[in-house]
Amino acid sequence: MKRENFSIKSESTLKKVRLIFLLLFFFAFKGYSQNNQNTKSAFGVIERLVGNRAIDFQLSVVESKNNQTDWFEIQTYNNQVKIEGSNNTAICYAAYNFLRDIGAVLVSWEGNRIKLPKSWPKYSKKGNTPFQYREYLNACTFGYTTPWWDWKRWEQEIDWMAMHGINLPTAMEGQEAVWQELWKEYGLTNNQLEAHFAGPAFLPWQRMGNINSLEGPLPQEWFSKKQELQKKILERMRALDMHPVVPAFSGYVPKAFAEKHPEAKITELNSWSGGGFESTFLLDSKDPLFKKIGKRFIEIYTKMYGKSNFYLADSFNEIEPPVSEHNKYEELANYGSAIYETIEEAAPEAVWVMQGWLFGDNKNFWTKEATSAFLSKVPNDRLMVQDYANDRYKVWENQEAFYGKQWTYGYVHNYGGSNPVYGDLNFYKNELTSLLKNPHKGNVVGYGAMPEGLNNNSIVYEFIYDLPWNQGEQSIKDWLTNYLNTRYEQKTSSSVFKAWELLLESVYSTKYWETRWWNDRAGAYLLFKRPTASITEFKGNPGDKNKLKEALDILKGEAKKYDKKNFIQYDLIDASRHYYSLCIDEDLIECVKAYQQKDIVKGDQLFKKIEQQALEIDKLMAGQPLNSLDYWVKSAAAYGSTPEVSKLYVKNAKTLITLWGGEGHLNDYASRSWQGMYKGFYWPRWKMFLEALKKSSVNNTPFDETKERALIKNWEIKWTENKETKHLE
Repeated sequence: MKRENFSIKSESTLKKVRLIFLLLFFFAFKGYSQNNQNTKSAFGVIERLVGNRAIDFQLSVVESKNNQTDWFEIQTYNNQVKIEGSNNTAICYAAYNFLRDIGAVLVSWEGNRIKLPKSWPKYSKKGNTPFQYREYLNACTFGYTTPWWDWKRWEQEIDWMAMHGINLPTAMEGQEAVWQELWKEYGLTNNQLEAHFAGPAFLPWQRMGNINSLEGPLPQEWFSKKQELQKKILERMRALDMHPVVPAFSGYVPKAFAEKHPEAKITELNSWSGGGFESTFLLDSKDPLFKKIGKRFIEIYTKMYGKSNFYLADSFNEIEPPVSEHNKYEELANYGSAIYETIEEAAPEAVWVMQGWLFGDNKNFWTKEATSAFLSKVPNDRLMVQDYANDRYKVWENQEAFYGKQWTYGYVHNYGGSNPVYGDLNFYKNELTSLLKNPHKGNVVGYGAMPEGLNNNSIVYEFIYDLPWNQGEQSIKDWLTNYLNTRYEQKTSSSVFKAWELLLESVYSTKYWETRWWNDRAGAYLLFKRPTASITEFKGNPGDKNKLKEALDILKGEAKKYDKKNFIQYDLIDASRHYYSLCIDEDLIECVKAYQQKDIVKGDQLFKKIEQQALEIDKLMAGQPLNSLDYWVKSAAAYGSTPEVSKLYVKNAKTLITLWGGEGHLNDYASRSWQGMYKGFYWPRWKMFLEALKKSSVNNTPFDETKERALIKNWEIKWTENKETKHLE
């Protein structure tokens, strides 16, 4: 009987204990589940990076104390990494900061280097930034780099953004589906729209009102494919607490729309960038259709992609506004207010975002009076000017920090995807510290880079996106030491560090690569420009070529001590192809001079030397397989679902990086230091040119450069139409 009573009591006690454990587990699980849900997207970024070791990371989103700036705290204990932050993007940056600080991970466009320790070292760090937003991606990037990206590649890039603390990315994909639906509502036919839309690689400039129809038509599969892609992009960005900047109506309408509405006040604008492009048509801001169309665009966009808080609208990108001289300022103010009011009516409380590029590009028109008038009727907190050309212009200082409006500070750095080795770490650091101290900086709310092309000079972007967090207080030497230790998987030797000091002094001390736009001719090097005898007037590339050679010699020796897959091999290729491209430029000048002076022996010697160097660089670039013409062309072809569509995409891809379009100076604007381009495009053009120059010299006949350049252009056209990537004989 006693045993029975004991059993009953024991069973009762056991039930209570079980109940307590169940309750504790329930509340613990509920708390874990809630926390896990809040940080699910950040955890996903970390898990895609480090795999199962992500379970060691305890993540918490804690509301920012001042609701303005982002912050994080990291601490390790019991082989766990505890991270608290103001949002998911701040947490991702913190996690990457930790992993990079301990030498475990480096994330770059050329690949990720991951070597995790068996247990996490003791570590504690706090960080914050005075910049509410960290911006990224130029409107042009969606032509020069991303047109053939699938979701896998976009997911990789968004992860990269999160780990670099970016929370204000430009998000331009998928808008053609909205434009198509909108213009069909206004009665435009499929044929009219087919004649309107530009080819896929050229859409950014149609969106900004510069061109129409170039290298089209746009295949219907493009609309649906990009629509589905944009849905995934925005979903992921928003889950990471980013603020994607999406498109809005800036006034441009199709030609067929203008013809259909003769009663509307629409201006046919002059051809963009030197001519040769189809006219574009701008609807007057006071026309009742302006707000009606603009509001409807946002309604369709919201239905398709969800609500947004930041809308990009640029009415006058590299286009002078069609305003009268006697009423100039009032008309500019009307344009500004019409864009803002349209966005406000369709998306209350949203912010109008505009690129500040135009104010630096056309200083003569955009005086203080003109700019302040344009912005005057927009509330200060409802407009954001992205002043991202501070490596070329001083717009914000000249424009009094945009007269109280929100604005972001940044750099283009990369133009057209052209990829010489350059940047200026000291400049970026000094500019940031000066900006933060400047009492006249106004309402600066953001910082970042907005490159036109990606996949180059990774060190520049790694450095730039640390600056808003360390606020320039970390020395470049300390930053570089940590970066190299992580990039090369071991403590950097004094020799390797010396090589990088020389690289900083020789190539990474150039804030803007002037050569790429020399004498009104585009192309990163002289070799990359359509040939001309006027190169004899060239004054030289920026940087210090001798110090670059010193750095290169050290890297060649040190790289032998590393594994073939180590990033030092990648950096050696970069330094080598840049150095020898500079050598080719010098030899080209001397070769042209020699043939002009009828020194055939010297000219022939230089001709052979240039040819050998160009072919060797092309061969060398096999070590960077993503930087190849073949990869670019195959990516374009693979994006099409039929041979016909693939053919159009390939022609777009090849035309963009060579001829570009128009009759002006855009050819070679997007020149690339890629395998296949040296051997198959740049050297063949110069070979044709130099052989013709030599022939005229030997025959003692005048050299007709105009004729020769026309022949070369015809050769370029055939090259873009050839689906193969190899040299056209």
